[in-house]
Amino acid sequence: MSILIALSGGIDSSVVAHLLKEQGHEVVGVRMALWSDPLAPAKAQLLPNKCCDAQAAARTAAVAKKLQIPIHIVEMSKEFKELVVDRFLKDCRNGLTPNPCVYCNRLIKFGKLMDIADGFGCEKVATGHYARIVTETMPNGSVRHALLEAVDKEKDQSYYLHGLNQNQLGHVLFPLGEMVKGDVYALAQRFGIPFDRALYRESQDLCFFPEKSPTEFLRRHAPEAMRLGQIIRRDGMVVGSHQGLPLYTVGQRRGLKIGGLKIPLEVVAKDVSGNRLIVDEKDKEKAADIPVRDITWVCGKPAENADTPFDCRTRSLSPKRKGTFRFTGSSGTFTLAEPAGPQSPGQYLVLYSGEEVVGGGVIA
Repeated sequence: MSILIALSGGIDSSVVAHLLKEQGHEVVGVRMALWSDPLAPAKAQLLPNKCCDAQAAARTAAVAKKLQIPIHIVEMSKEFKELVVDRFLKDCRNGLTPNPCVYCNRLIKFGKLMDIADGFGCEKVATGHYARIVTETMPNGSVRHALLEAVDKEKDQSYYLHGLNQNQLGHVLFPLGEMVKGDVYALAQRFGIPFDRALYRESQDLCFFPEKSPTEFLRRHAPEAMRLGQIIRRDGMVVGSHQGLPLYTVGQRRGLKIGGLKIPLEVVAKDVSGNRLIVDEKDKEKAADIPVRDITWVCGKPAENADTPFDCRTRSLSPKRKGTFRFTGSSGTFTLAEPAGPQSPGQYLVLYSGEEVVGGGVIA
């Protein structure tokens, strides 16, 4: 089988490349050149993008040379800027807490990779994601591709992949989905792939700015959203000052730098027009209903206007919570079995049925 593999230079995709080659597949490597910040400081320009830096490029080339597979560099700067970076900045300006990894996976990594694979005549696309796909034939003869959590729950990335559709899942391979990270390290050792953690940094930071924190990136590209402002309680009492609304998220309790109070506070809302961060006593504001918009379904959807039981996550590795989901069209409400604290608008609520990812949408 001819398989296109997305090579990042990291240990996961490197192991996948070795596995596919060992299994006798015809492997074609591709590395995406993404957008780098032209306004970043000169020193930071040496490492313009955390997943496209010189070290990653060198490691990718070394894997391709060792396995004797072609490696193609695909220029994706324009698409990445328009579909990921610009949307991230827009959400930040609107007071949301965006999750660009979700729409990057849907629109760039799997949206564009499918087109690239077709161009090279490849039947499948393989990546180093930790998730599983199970394909089954239904009684009516149709084929269903189910997206499942990875075996390694600590590395599971199914949350970020809930936007993939049946066509994409039908052409994707996740060889690491059945493994735990220790298995991957063992394979790397067998294949002779170095996995010094200093070399293979598994960063959870966003990739499109060189700094660890988004603060300076936002000051460069969304200065109007980074104005200093007041932190106030629900009763209007001013308790501190914030450094720019995009740096805070609803539900946040740490890093508020509010002193002199005996009771812990948490962020409960953002007043974008007034440039104010609203806080209240920890656990004071709880609700059962979470509004959701822009809903997508992985394979099929339940009946509309009905309370369907699901589990949900509102963060990638947060514990699942039980409840019911009622929707009409592309918007709905998840009702938690037990009320919880405020949720972050802009983040994603993902629906699960057991280990299967059913769908999800943006918290409104």
